[in-house]
Amino acid sequence: MVRIKNKKIINMRREKFSEWIFKRFPIDLQKISEMWEKVFVKEPIPEHMKNWFFALGATPLVLFVFQAITGILLTLYYVPSPDRAYESVRYITEEVKFGFWIRGLHRWGSNLMVIAVILHIVRVFFTKGYKAPRELNWIIGSFLLIITLTFCFTGYSLIYNQLSYWATTVGTNMIGEIPFVGKFLLLLIRGGIDVTHNSLIRLYNLHIGLLPTLMVVMIVLHIVLVRLHGVSKVYPDEPTYSFYPEHFYTVLQIMLFLLVALSTLTIVFPPGIGEPADPNNTPLHIKPEWYFFAVYSVLKILPLKFGIWFMFFVLLVFIFWPFIDEILLRRVKMKPSLHYIVGIAVILIFLFFTVYETIKY
Repeated sequence: MVRIKNKKIINMRREKFSEWIFKRFPIDLQKISEMWEKVFVKEPIPEHMKNWFFALGATPLVLFVFQAITGILLTLYYVPSPDRAYESVRYITEEVKFGFWIRGLHRWGSNLMVIAVILHIVRVFFTKGYKAPRELNWIIGSFLLIITLTFCFTGYSLIYNQLSYWATTVGTNMIGEIPFVGKFLLLLIRGGIDVTHNSLIRLYNLHIGLLPTLMVVMIVLHIVLVRLHGVSKVYPDEPTYSFYPEHFYTVLQIMLFLLVALSTLTIVFPPGIGEPADPNNTPLHIKPEWYFFAVYSVLKILPLKFGIWFMFFVLLVFIFWPFIDEILLRRVKMKPSLHYIVGIAVILIFLFFTVYETIKY
């Protein structure tokens, strides 16, 4: 009897608390439930999304969540100052329990995130997922790639070993050559003319503050537009299936696979720390990370000013390609297969220069 009375009292208190809450937050739970079921649970997914290559849109999102979690854990020990940054990275890697694993997940996660975003863009490009009315989502995806690469650049700089210090110096020098805004960006990132204490602080703030905020905003916009327009179909009469449960479980499988893959890479290729940064000793060979090899190689071949302008032009073409493609098809009467030629050419050039710089030294 006492237990029954206690349960009744607890239920009454819960009802009163719920009533109190809903008076302060007059939310229609039924409408929210209906919207959730319509937009997410029963969202029609094209049949081709059962193929993992076509489901790559969720992979960067999962990796970003991994990066956020491991990044927050790393900030518990990392000290963003020139005299302590390297030592804090060494301490995380060699002395903190599971520190090498967390740092390895973060390091390899950034590399896989670049690959995943690139592959997703390649998939969208070759299936013409950027066509009207999805042009804006292509532009947002382009900025997501730029933000991802900026994440990698700023994160690599925080290690503060010899290679990261001098790669930061060379990289920011190139940023200074960007048309119109280069000098401003150079001073903004470095906090002065040279790479100093201010530079490390600003790169750290960019990495844990501004860039995550921009990334979250862009991801939300990207997902909202996908939900509004639906996933683009490869074939006009392609059958569909509900997001839940099949596609939802596919995303879970991708998440588990990525966690296993990142852990395996960390154990087989654990993160190193290199030599401490020495501003007075320039390494013989200064090279960026692999995802910048193609740009780095092209800028070595071309005169710097012209090379920067050329890369700036390529970037604009990439961002606004949906509109350029439409102009070429309608006004210039180019063949509909033009995007295949452009896409294959860009991929081959990227792979050639990346492999060339990889095996050069």
